[in-house]
Amino acid sequence: MNQNKTYAPIGVFDSGFGGLTVLKELVKTLPDCDFLYLGDNARAPYGSRSFETVYEYTLECVNALFDQGCELVILACNTASAKALRTIQQIDLPKKDPHKRVLGVIRPTSEIVGHYSKSKHIGIFATNGTVLSESYLIEIEKFFPELNVYQEACPMWVPLIENNELDNIGTDYFVKKHIDHLFSNSKQIDTIILGCTHYPLLAPVILKFLPKEVTLLTQGEIVANSLKDYLARHEEMNKLISKNKQLHFLTTDDTSQFDEKASIFFGSSIHSSHISL
Repeated sequence: MNQNKTYAPIGVFDSGFGGLTVLKELVKTLPDCDFLYLGDNARAPYGSRSFETVYEYTLECVNALFDQGCELVILACNTASAKALRTIQQIDLPKKDPHKRVLGVIRPTSEIVGHYSKSKHIGIFATNGTVLSESYLIEIEKFFPELNVYQEACPMWVPLIENNELDNIGTDYFVKKHIDHLFSNSKQIDTIILGCTHYPLLAPVILKFLPKEVTLLTQGEIVANSLKDYLARHEEMNKLISKNKQLHFLTTDDTSQFDEKASIFFGSSIHSSHISL
């Protein structure tokens, strides 16, 4: 990896592959910027792990990206954003380097979701960890206290996606099951957040069973536009980020396995390097 001081990519972290759906939109929205993606595949999934473990793993990966030259890191993982972001921002960054920044994916989505809902009833599909953290409830309350928010944990969705079972009848069963359960809480839901960065790959299946009047929000484009706005408002950070249109990938697991699955999420071929933490 390039250790030149002029190399200061935007770091993008996920426990595995899902963050690549965010990275894809980031590259599209900020094509001149350098990006460095780190997938902690060797320790994935994070969704069922404790707050303490997710925080420990996430901080380790964030520090690894800082060591590679990143000044800004995006936690493109809802579980990491829910369980680790606040502690890293408030406790770790001030001690390590108060000029570096770590941002998540939950806040950008929470800031805009209310603009899509007319009924004031919204749903969230997410992992167990994100649901139990109640991070979406907390963040949405700050911006749209009038919204009624209903969460649905979907533990089978990530394994189905990662095993490329999108066209399987079993996938239809588990998607419909969770949609039905979500709407059993409120028939007025008119907007749904896909609160896991894996889930956009499942969107075509979800839309098959979703009422046509319901808006389905994926995070990639939302986070990309939010970051573009952030950099426009923080010129000092924008100047630090290198802009050579470079794109690199790191994984804590086997690179050949990562490259094969990652291409499904990113939409094009990927060549990664291994990193030991």
